[in-house]
Amino acid sequence: MKKTLLLLVLVSTNLIALAQYENAKQVFESPKLKEVIATHKTVAILPFNTKISFKKQPKDFNLDAHIQKEKTMSTSIQSSMYTFLLRKSSNYTVEFQDVEKTNILLKKAGLLDKLDEVTKDEVAKALGVDAVISGKFETEQTRSEAGAIVTTVLFGGLGSKTGSGSLTMVVNDGKTGDMQWRFFKAMNDGVFTSSDELIDRMMRKVSRNFPYSK
Repeated sequence: MKKTLLLLVLVSTNLIALAQYENAKQVFESPKLKEVIATHKTVAILPFNTKISFKKQPKDFNLDAHIQKEKTMSTSIQSSMYTFLLRKSSNYTVEFQDVEKTNILLKKAGLLDKLDEVTKDEVAKALGVDAVISGKFETEQTRSEAGAIVTTVLFGGLGSKTGSGSLTMVVNDGKTGDMQWRFFKAMNDGVFTSSDELIDRMMRKVSRNFPYSK
């Protein structure tokens, strides 16, 4: 009985810590934000810079497969962001460029794999848009999914966390390249989390601060 109570206390303490972690966010707005975004009509969403690390590297770790996983997640988050914004397009003052078109134009311009080597105004010019949304997702895997599933079964979802990380979203003006808005959110990586769920969780926090909201 004592062991059970102790375990429940530890799980509860962990959940409180996770909740505090999830609530950690930072928002930056340029003093010229409203003035600048008033000129924006079309915005492109770039592939997110994605980094996956491990607290303890898996025994079957494969570097090539790992790099491919990061690339896949990069465009998956980009697509999820576009889908979310498109679904709620009536709530925004701008239109968002189709991500397939964005990536094709980036590839034609030779920028798809060199986004960290060019300025945001150069990217916007290549895409023919007034602003660009970029982002970064970093996660550190701390538990195996199998272990998290066991925890979910035993405790009804309590503590079913496989890792932690952060998601950053930035809006840059296409004319000057200057950052106009930045949102940072700490994220817990749940066992069944998809890129759609990840973006949905973040955008629920962003909604009140998103610069293009009507």
